[in-house]
Amino acid sequence: MNVPLLDLKAQYRQVRMEVMAAIEAVCEEQAFILGARVADLEKEMQQYLGAAHAVGVASGTDAILLALMVCNVMPGDEVVTVPYTFFSTAGSISRLGAKPVFVDIEPDSFNMDPALLERAITPRTKAIMPVHLFGQCADMEPILQIAAKRNLPVIEDAAQAIGSEWRGCKAGTIGRLGCFSFFPSKNLGGFGDGGMVTTNEVVLADCVRMLRVHGSREKYFHELVGFNSRLDALQAAVLRVKLKYLAQWTEGRRRNATRYERLFEDAKLQDRVTLPKTDAGNYHVFNQFTIRAQKRDGLRAYLKDKGVGTEVYYPVPLHLQSCYRELGYHQGSFPVSERAAEEALSLPIYAELSNNQLAYVVDTVAAFYSRL
Repeated sequence: MNVPLLDLKAQYRQVRMEVMAAIEAVCEEQAFILGARVADLEKEMQQYLGAAHAVGVASGTDAILLALMVCNVMPGDEVVTVPYTFFSTAGSISRLGAKPVFVDIEPDSFNMDPALLERAITPRTKAIMPVHLFGQCADMEPILQIAAKRNLPVIEDAAQAIGSEWRGCKAGTIGRLGCFSFFPSKNLGGFGDGGMVTTNEVVLADCVRMLRVHGSREKYFHELVGFNSRLDALQAAVLRVKLKYLAQWTEGRRRNATRYERLFEDAKLQDRVTLPKTDAGNYHVFNQFTIRAQKRDGLRAYLKDKGVGTEVYYPVPLHLQSCYRELGYHQGSFPVSERAAEEALSLPIYAELSNNQLAYVVDTVAAFYSRL
């Protein structure tokens, strides 16, 4: 049996007619940059998330970069985040000449450990950026409390967490700013790059809107030094169609996560595999179903040989990346992140998976360990 890590063709078959009609409409209009399509998507995202403002931008990386810019992060400043995340979280900080300061993660959630946050804050700290990894919100209450005490903005990296909730509040609306990615593999993915910044503050939203078009409100008149980060109308048209199905697809992922839990329990692999845990009060959207596995690399090779797609998110924590040697971290600086890099393995979780495919994945995992 073949079980890919992600089958976007299966999703596309459900929405093909609507998506092609939306793309055709944009082609007929020949209006491709920002415009009414993007404005409509922004309004629909505001409604979906419960955010006062949503601003479409060119990518998830740009969303983080713009959020940092409107918080006046500058060379010499520090931003506290985690080392176990996609590179753009820290790379955007570095791109502004600021310094990423890392805090280790919790072993169960893969998210920032709030108990370690306060000791990482210095007089140079300009913002705190928790990451809602794999589709589950970080433990935001202590993070917000520490941020308020220090008068620091919280920027949520919600690239993998659209639709997830913490105590009834959707990711991207909890901190001062939220950052989303519409990369094709995300739960709400476009047909290329795209991103969005959310906020409840009109001044910040207006600033993001200016910065995404070279710092201008009016064409050729520039109030700020910005850059080109415009979401295009074709991406907005595709995303507007897909947004209507997002809740349905999210529930499909959550059902599959529950099925995995039952199948793994029946397989009695508790001493070999640790399943992802959902924190109380959280609504997990499972952008990834990430287990911790003994002999992870051997298991991954075996699954590949048997037709099961997997991915390792992430094989090298950011503090051990060669480009961050100058930060002074070393092996052992963040042991929980380092262990996650050695054990984590993401299994197929997309909504279109059949029960037989899910059972095959777990049976194949069990077969690997039975051979040892």
